[in-house]
Amino acid sequence: MRIARNQFGVPQYPEHDARRLFVLLGAIDLLERPTLSAIADLTGHDRDAIDADIVKLREQFGVTLHKSGDIYRIESWGDVLQKSGVTRFLKG
Repeated sequence: MRIARNQFGVPQYPEHDARRLFVLLGAIDLLERPTLSAIADLTGHDRDAIDADIVKLREQFGVTLHKSGDIYRIESWGDVLQKSGVTRFLKG
């Protein structure tokens, strides 16, 4: 199965694919100022779905994320996910 990419080369995984969550998490880690708009612009994710997907990352993978003002920050990758593995999904 060939996965489409957006203008930044970010893979556009199907909506219910866990790799889509990994792309979101990788974008938060990569971006200097990971706001809702910046994350959506880089990943191609719908702005309205990002907060719900962050809840999934917390619940399903134990990731600790905080939002300070408009900026998202990763406090902990949890016990399941490794940063190096997750960030590879951002590149495809």
